Amino acid sequence: MNTLTTAFGAALPLAAGWSAHVLWLRRHLHTARRDPLTGLHTRDGFTRRAADLLRKERALVLLADVDNFKQINDRYGHAAGDTLLKACADRLAHYVGASGVAGRLGGDEFAAVILDPHGTAEDLCAALHAVLARPADPAHPELRTTVSLGWVRAADFPGEGLSELLGRADEAMYAAKQARAGVKRAGLGRLFAAVAGRRTGHRGARTDTTATGAAA
Repeated sequence: MNTLTTAFGAALPLAAGWSAHVLWLRRHLHTARRDPLTGLHTRDGFTRRAADLLRKERALVLLADVDNFKQINDRYGHAAGDTLLKACADRLAHYVGASGVAGRLGGDEFAAVILDPHGTAEDLCAALHAVLARPADPAHPELRTTVSLGWVRAADFPGEGLSELLGRADEAMYAAKQARAGVKRAGLGRLFAAVAGRRTGHRGARTDTTATGAAA
C-alpha cells in the first residue's frame, strides 16, 4: 500500500507538468491561428472553420477590401492604418458572431463565412458594408475610408469549395471597387479574367494556369 501511495505521489508532478504542457500547446496553436494585430483567424484557422460552415445550408462567403488603404497609411501613418484595420476587424467579428467565422487573409483584405437562415443575404451584406465604412475612431472622424465587399451564395455553385467561392467573391469585390458600388454579389458568369480563382496579379493568384470567363 505504501509503495502504491509513493508511486502515485511521484506521478502527480509528472501529470501536472504534462497538463501544463498540453495547455501551453493549445494556447500556442490558438495564437498561431490568430492575426496578432486584429485577433481574427489567420488563413489557416479561417480555412478550417469555413470549410465546416460550407457544409451547412444558406452559407455565404464574403470578401472585404479596404479602399485607398495605402493613402491612409501615407497621409496619417502606419499607426493610423493599423487602427483602421483593427476597427474593421472588430466590427466584422462582431457582425459575424459565434455562428460564423471571420479572418484576415493579408494586408487590408478580410474574409468571412456566415449563415443566412432567413434568406436576406442582400440586406445582411448591405448592413455589414455600412458598419465597416464607419469612421475608425469617433474622436478622429477624418480617419475613415470606404470598404468594397463582394459576396457569393455557396448554394449557387454546388460542388465548389472554399477556394473557388473566395475567387468568385474576390471578383465581385473587385467589380464593386471598380464601380464604386460598395457591395456586389457574384453572379453565375465570370466577372473578370482570373488565375486559379483569383484575379491576375492579385494576392493568392497562381501564374501557371489561367481561366478566363465571360463577363456577367
